[in-house]
Amino acid sequence: MKRARKVVLPLAVFAALVLLWEVAVPLFRIQPIVLPPPSGIAQTMASTAGPIAFHARYTLVTTMIGFGAAVGLGLLLGFAIGASAAVHDALYPLLVGFNSIPKAAVVPLLVMWFGIGTVPAVLTAFLLAFFPVAVNVAVGLATLESELRDVLRVLGASRWQIFRKVGVPRTMPLFFASLKVAVSSAFVGSVISETVASNAGIGYLMAVAASDFNTALAFGGLFVLAAMGVVLYGIFAVIERRMTGWAYAE
Repeated sequence: MKRARKVVLPLAVFAALVLLWEVAVPLFRIQPIVLPPPSGIAQTMASTAGPIAFHARYTLVTTMIGFGAAVGLGLLLGFAIGASAAVHDALYPLLVGFNSIPKAAVVPLLVMWFGIGTVPAVLTAFLLAFFPVAVNVAVGLATLESELRDVLRVLGASRWQIFRKVGVPRTMPLFFASLKVAVSSAFVGSVISETVASNAGIGYLMAVAASDFNTALAFGGLFVLAAMGVVLYGIFAVIERRMTGWAYAE
């Protein structure tokens, strides 16, 4: 019942918003070039389904490559920062400083180094997704209670055993929570790069649509991005529940 409610309620709210949008456009005499109705967006998406599918696949692939690299490196660095006070003091301020740099400002540098295309999109997705993973893993490991560590050491557990049997499971809820944030950030990074320096992808498609004043196609790109983000979020939420259900109260 609860699982069905989690699906039905968001769909019901979304349907209500779409219906309100459809009614509001003609009611307030809004020009389609400013805000097209959902029916017009659906018609445009149906007539351009082939190009939209091509660009959506491109964006999905570049996003997942950057996201996968961010998860792998974020896990390694997060464990290192959380397990060692020296590594934390040396690297954590650098991570915070680097994350404060707007990634849109980095894209022109990536284009100068790697040219227009896939590489800047992958790297931008990586840069935006890396920080949440590394920080959440580090925090989960660093906040392990010192009393628990002392008890385990008294019982004869080595540092590696404490890390593997207690530290890693303790970190998993925060890790999966960071994945749901990081995958959305990765999409943002890919689209930013595709808008600035690419000849494929949803970001490129939306830039072309904006230059042609094709507002319906631009909104179609937004809906495709939202759909991919929701699907990936749902996949990670299911995996999270199966692997870390013990950490959540009913």
